[in-house]
Amino acid sequence: MEIGELQFGEYPLFLAPMENVTDATFRYFCKKFGADLLYSEFVSSEALIRGVNKTVRKMHIDEAEHPYAIQLYGNRIASMIESVRIAETFNPDLIDLNFGCPAKKVAMKGAGAGMLKDVPLMIKITREIVKATRLPVTVKTRLGWDQQSINIKDVAEQLQDTGIRAITIHGRTRTQMYQGEADWELIGEVKNNPRMHIPVIGNGDVDSPEKAKWCFEQYGVDAIMIGRAAIGRPWIFREIRYYLDTGELLPPVTVTEQVKLLRDHFQRVLAIRDEYRAILSMRRFFATSFKGLYGFRESRIRLLQATTPEDINIILSEIIRKWGDQPAYASEIGEK
Repeated sequence: MEIGELQFGEYPLFLAPMENVTDATFRYFCKKFGADLLYSEFVSSEALIRGVNKTVRKMHIDEAEHPYAIQLYGNRIASMIESVRIAETFNPDLIDLNFGCPAKKVAMKGAGAGMLKDVPLMIKITREIVKATRLPVTVKTRLGWDQQSINIKDVAEQLQDTGIRAITIHGRTRTQMYQGEADWELIGEVKNNPRMHIPVIGNGDVDSPEKAKWCFEQYGVDAIMIGRAAIGRPWIFREIRYYLDTGELLPPVTVTEQVKLLRDHFQRVLAIRDEYRAILSMRRFFATSFKGLYGFRESRIRLLQATTPEDINIILSEIIRKWGDQPAYASEIGEK
């Protein structure tokens, strides 16, 4: 599979762009565990051209992160083109356009998934950006605005005609947000449309090696994008790759191994943020780690309420003493 001049091996695995998640530290771990393509957090074109510091910081790329995509969103052609030109100065490998974010603050302003309510404008913006940049342009979108307006097959063809190099489809509508099951049948219909010749990347609910293999084999997608399943579990890329290559499952990561990863993650965040902001940013990873571990609920609450690095490290040490050799994920038991 290839996107522009970027060459990927068989069955590529991409990290989905996620606001307040896919920062440089989290991307480091996903790359370490085998993600083939990294994405920035999604970037507001309007904030970028105004030079908002928080937004500009999202753009910085470490050399080891390549291949790397910057994802932009907005609904004004001039602003989107200017933001692409700024993004180019940070040396990404491709530009991705976000026509899929369902968040109210984005979609209800006509950006992200809100573009699905104005497909002509979506197509016009995409065409103008393709003409304005030397980089490959890709798009991430959803099946439609709601169940009554699912139009992804037609939209995908129109987007392809603008000159984009790949399309990622999240198998839900905007109104679904992240509820229900992703519809991979429709993703497969886009991929197997004889008119489509650009890569089709599937996204939604891939949370295990078995599910990843099924999606590749059943629907023929060119790559899979993984988002929420990687939060607190970045080694999912390694697990999937090993299963695709060998047909065997790796031994489960232990609680001790996950604690070591969390400590490394926390130290890297502390190196670039003050303690308060570092602890806040780690809470989403504490909330998604050790899923289903029996008897863990009280320890999770303590982790989420901890306010100092010292308290966090004490709790993590207690977790090792109590559950160290157990699998870090034990959903068949259930957290109590």
